[in-house]
Amino acid sequence: MSVMNRIKYFVVVATLLTTQALYAQPDRWQQRVKYQINVDMDVNTNRFSGEEKVEYWNNSPDTLHRIFIHLYWNAFQPNSMMDVRSRALGKILLGYDKSNNEVLDWDARVKDRISKLTPEEIGYQQVEYVKMGGKTQQLTEHETILEVNLDKPLLPKSKTTFDIAFKAQVPLQVRRSGRDNKEGIRYSMSQWYPKIAEYDYQGWNANPYIAREFYGVWGDYDVNITIDKDYILAGTGTIQNPNEVRHGYETATAASGAVTKSNALVWRFSAQNVHDFMWAADTAYGVIKKQAANGPLIYVVHKKVDSAQAAWQLLADTAAYAYPYIAKTFGAYPYKNYSFIQGGDGGMEYPMATLIKSPSQGTAIHEWMHSWYQGMMASNESLYPWMDEGFTTYAELRVSGYLHNNKEFWWKNAYEGYYRLVQSRREEPMSTHADHYNTNYAYSNAAYSKGAVFLEQLSYIVGNTTLDKILLEYYQQWRFKHPNPNDFIRIAEKVSGMELDWYKEYWMCTTKTIDYAIGNIHLVDGKTAITLKKLGDMPMPLDVLITFKDGSKEMHYIPMNLMYGQKMQESDDYKWLVHDEWKWTHPEYSLGITRSIKDIKSIEIDPGLRLADVNRINNLLVVPD
Repeated sequence: MSVMNRIKYFVVVATLLTTQALYAQPDRWQQRVKYQINVDMDVNTNRFSGEEKVEYWNNSPDTLHRIFIHLYWNAFQPNSMMDVRSRALGKILLGYDKSNNEVLDWDARVKDRISKLTPEEIGYQQVEYVKMGGKTQQLTEHETILEVNLDKPLLPKSKTTFDIAFKAQVPLQVRRSGRDNKEGIRYSMSQWYPKIAEYDYQGWNANPYIAREFYGVWGDYDVNITIDKDYILAGTGTIQNPNEVRHGYETATAASGAVTKSNALVWRFSAQNVHDFMWAADTAYGVIKKQAANGPLIYVVHKKVDSAQAAWQLLADTAAYAYPYIAKTFGAYPYKNYSFIQGGDGGMEYPMATLIKSPSQGTAIHEWMHSWYQGMMASNESLYPWMDEGFTTYAELRVSGYLHNNKEFWWKNAYEGYYRLVQSRREEPMSTHADHYNTNYAYSNAAYSKGAVFLEQLSYIVGNTTLDKILLEYYQQWRFKHPNPNDFIRIAEKVSGMELDWYKEYWMCTTKTIDYAIGNIHLVDGKTAITLKKLGDMPMPLDVLITFKDGSKEMHYIPMNLMYGQKMQESDDYKWLVHDEWKWTHPEYSLGITRSIKDIKSIEIDPGLRLADVNRINNLLVVPD
């Protein structure tokens, strides 16, 4: 082989190996952003002005002729899209409570409150200019979305810098962000700055702020907030001048005495590789610190009330205690600190921090687990809210069950929420856009309950041990990459060795339900045969536990043909018997066993309760003596 041919050969081989390596990685291009934000807060007028310098990387293969920017607070004005939508849903009658009062489809936090806001109470974000390369760009405002038409296209694999000047008024606290919430927190500052919308493989995700869910670009934040010196702040990231701001943040070596004679103080925050930034401020905040073993420094920032101090301290202790189990089960928390901050309207997650209104441990654990599924995975919540809320609910219930040493089925509430949704006849496919559900009721039960059931029922299909491996592999492969449903299910398939696309499609894209039943027991050629019936439209594998009068047990496992695989035995408490697969087209299946009908005490489909069978009454047959 000539020298030139050898060179060509090695180039071809290197190219093939590189291509194979690239295809082996579950990755895709992502945009990148870096914010430098400076704001000056006037606590007397509840207004602030700000400037942003935004470095933006177009890592896509596309030429961008425009960008979109979120202006969330413009939703908090009478007759906004959020206002009109909330009032429309509030007219829907869901039913009646035990006192025969009407149950309407309100989001109780919003209702018609936006329509009643005065000019001093509304929120707004007004962008004065957006400059690229020093040149002012053409702007078109669409309420909560600002369209920026670029005078010079942004080419693929290139970078530019935007200079943005804006002013804003903090709305009266209605939903998530705002001032003066019910607990008396002065400022809950989320969705507070002009935020560049995400552009991904599906194009621009310029979702107006109607009700829920967010999606953002990974990046770094350096945020300087100038505010009255009497205010204590908390938020995303790490405070860069702790010994200057003090209030419990200072290091052990900080000198005592006054720090500044000015009436204002600058709080400097920095956060890396996050997709949003939130902060909160109050004059009566106290700060609790708790170090988690091999984990983050936990801050609990709350309004100082003596009667609640013990509860807030317990929250900090519980979070630190739970962390090793969380890290072992779901993966390590990658940032140096995390803050539970009193504020907002209930519980709302943000990178490295959450707003919670009370020291409820259940709420706190839920919001912290968002750090994995909203903070690190950061799936497109508008399109796939269940990948965040559902997975987070699953994780919350699992961690809470562990903490309380609960001997019952940990996901009972999630399954019951899903069953109520089915019974309501208001269910819509989980593939529905978060803002486009016909009712708040259908959205919340689909995203939270049915989304949580998705994971626990997956453990029924692949086995508990395998699901644990899936969760960790998902964390390893897809954190910081915005995974979609297919990305998750492909991880599940690779780990389990099963085909699972059918499960994703049935559970996510349809409202078909599962209903299996035990039919007749009879003799076939002198052997016992049990007829099983598929009454629902969604096929599943079956675990059928047969308990005999002598106390022995057999678990009869029937794979479903679309799986092209089977799970392993999960318990040593019974004999494990694997049968031929059940073809999904067939409404009945004959289960043959070797023992006599006279020996059988009971037959039960899915004794572990993981199968989301909408009619469990026909899942158990007790054979009379």
